[in-house]
Amino acid sequence: MIPLRAPAEISSRLGVAAARQILLVECPEELAAIVRAAAAPEAEVSEVEARYMRSAKDPADLILVFQESRVGSHAVLDAAVKRLQPGGHLWVVTAMRKVQGPKTAAAHRLESADLDKAFEKTNLLRAGEAKVGGWHVAYGFRKREP
Repeated sequence: MIPLRAPAEISSRLGVAAARQILLVECPEELAAIVRAAAAPEAEVSEVEARYMRSAKDPADLILVFQESRVGSHAVLDAAVKRLQPGGHLWVVTAMRKVQGPKTAAAHRLESADLDKAFEKTNLLRAGEAKVGGWHVAYGFRKREP
């Protein structure tokens, strides 16, 4: 069980209600349930495990990646960027560095600087930060308009 903030706070900070195509990558069930409940009735919500990210072919205007570890993160993030629609929003939820509880040891956790480095050669801009729970934070990136 992951300690999460209030569902309304999470969904509003991530902009779930405005999205029409939502892709959840490796999200724990409790976080996925919050997103599904807050999504607009006409929104399509897809879920995929990180290892099957390449099977998700449809573009999305909101992608939520849950990735605590640096291991394997580059491939998942590259695949997410390819599926992000122009003007879309990519959120990467990772464990905070100085907390105990997450599965991944602090020395191996994906951090904000790792994300900046991963996206430096893409057309993504840093677009926010949202605390998702007691152990996790989401870093937002927005694709530049063409």
